[in-house]
Amino acid sequence: MKKWILSASLLLLLVACGQNGQVENNEQETSASENQTEENDSVVEEEEKDVPASKTEDMSEEPAEDEVVNSDEGENEEEQESDNEDQVEVTSPPEPQYIVNPTTSAIEPSDDANSEVVLLTIDDAPDRYALEMATVLKELGVKAIFFVNGHFLETDEEQQVLKNIYEMGFPIGNHTMTHKSLRQLTEEEQYEEIVLLSDRVEEITGERPRFFRAPFGTNTDYAIELVKQEGMIPMNWTYGYDWETEYMDADALADIMVNTEYLNSGANLLMHDREWTKDALADIVKGLQEKGYEILDPELIGTEDASVETE
Repeated sequence: MKKWILSASLLLLLVACGQNGQVENNEQETSASENQTEENDSVVEEEEKDVPASKTEDMSEEPAEDEVVNSDEGENEEEQESDNEDQVEVTSPPEPQYIVNPTTSAIEPSDDANSEVVLLTIDDAPDRYALEMATVLKELGVKAIFFVNGHFLETDEEQQVLKNIYEMGFPIGNHTMTHKSLRQLTEEEQYEEIVLLSDRVEEITGERPRFFRAPFGTNTDYAIELVKQEGMIPMNWTYGYDWETEYMDADALADIMVNTEYLNSGANLLMHDREWTKDALADIVKGLQEKGYEILDPELIGTEDASVETE
């Protein structure tokens, strides 16, 4: 009986020892696993510290190479379009093909230019009908010189009319400030009549007049020299009728302007800012063209040897 008790006690002791060993092993394995996890977490934290936050954001949003190329091409195209818009086309004035005869004021061709031409000029503008006359001429596709007076450029409305005529493509001529006879004025007064008007026209249009016509066609030696110094071409005319009583009618005026004996190659036609002249203008142009004359573009008139004899 004692032997059996001793054997049972020994068996219980062995079982207890085995269990304690297994528990210790399990605790050691658990501890080792926890240590390994801590080491891994530590490595991950260190790697995240080495990569800046902005870098991770750039990596997630960085475009592909082909997208970058296309973007650059688009910018280049926009820059090129902008450069093209900034480029202003500059056109040179046409080469002169005609001059004004210093004695007769007729238009004379040079080289191989067409000799069958006539020049249209309109004095005393812009009084009342100049803008309508410019509109008629533009619709017909022809040009004329509008010789202006300073006393018709005193108000904003009058100045705007002149600007409109200029912007329609018509050259503006100098016809003095007040339309006084130059022979009745001192040289200082002549200077003011001519130069001050050119200043006024330039203020309104941005361009000084290229042509000059003295009131009543009466020039002085001083005025002619001054006009040349100002870079203008002086001229009178070869014929005109609209100030005569019998031609203050559109039909009568159109008839005489086209059928007069003075109409010939190079004729320099004088007209005025008048109602009957405005009404006759289209018939005058068409009548001249039907006779084979080309209405001359004043831009083709050069400055060489340009002068007008004094009367």
